[in-house]
Amino acid sequence: MTDLLYWQALNRAMDIELAEDDSVFTLGEDVALYGGTYRVTEGLLAKYGEWRVRDTPISENTFTGLGVGAAMLGLRPVVEIMTINFALLAMDAIVNMAAKIPFMSGGQFPMPLTIRMPGGIARQLGAQHSQRLEVMFMNVPGLRIVVPSTPQDAYWQLRQAIRSDDPILVLEHELLYFQKGAVDETAIAPPLHQAQIRRAGRDLTCITYSRMSTVAQEAAAELASEGIEMEVIDLRSLSPIDWESCVQSVSRTHHCLIVEEDCRFAGTGAEFCATLQEFCFYQLDAPIQRVAALDLPTPFNGALEAATIPAKENVVQAARKLMGLNQGVSQ
Repeated sequence: MTDLLYWQALNRAMDIELAEDDSVFTLGEDVALYGGTYRVTEGLLAKYGEWRVRDTPISENTFTGLGVGAAMLGLRPVVEIMTINFALLAMDAIVNMAAKIPFMSGGQFPMPLTIRMPGGIARQLGAQHSQRLEVMFMNVPGLRIVVPSTPQDAYWQLRQAIRSDDPILVLEHELLYFQKGAVDETAIAPPLHQAQIRRAGRDLTCITYSRMSTVAQEAAAELASEGIEMEVIDLRSLSPIDWESCVQSVSRTHHCLIVEEDCRFAGTGAEFCATLQEFCFYQLDAPIQRVAALDLPTPFNGALEAATIPAKENVVQAARKLMGLNQGVSQ
């Protein structure tokens, strides 16, 4: 058991997979000489050389397409797109190629492609660098999406993604890179797309993912001091979603709160809410509640930026409202 920062856990996972499998290589902007924007590929160029740790031109669709072609030929590329916002420039390679070639070829061409993307709202990066675009990819059949929220999950899920024969997006929140946590390299990893209960509770279920899992756990600790026990489920995966774990929890607590950093309108929480209403309608004692970001481009100003995304206080207020203890919720 070792305490590692989130980026160090990803780096360790990359290092092991590069060492164990010669078909694994990584490519992207600044992944080699610079060591990655968030240090995830730090030190790998010196160990594995420029053929397996490759800097690319600033052309996202081109180098992502290169990754698709390499995967078709039996390699296991790990593409780093510097930020999820730049994935918009690689949509053709991701959506029309990676997601569809295995299906259109009748399984003749697997797609062992991993695409890593930092994302989420960090701190004052401006509207064009503060987007949550995961819902766009959730709507693409053929893609699998994981959202590790802890260093342990970052280590496990990146290694599992690289070993998979499917195209997998690994979405890493930018504010998690320097969060520290225990990593046990000898522990048996749970299934790649299985949700985890981060905090058990009897009164209501909070379903969330990525950095909001941390926010929800902080809110749960405060609610516990008031006698409200909120169970926090970290989805860990957005495609597929572990509905069974969610339904089991909601069936026990009879209340459901969804917390997301995505915008509320047509965001990830809208899908969670719609599906859980179908599965759990007769187990719910109240309508499902949602806490989400405001529906507007993220402001650059720090105070305004913070006001647009869910905080612990918003989750606490929403939980109280759901349990019938107050009426005010700011988000």
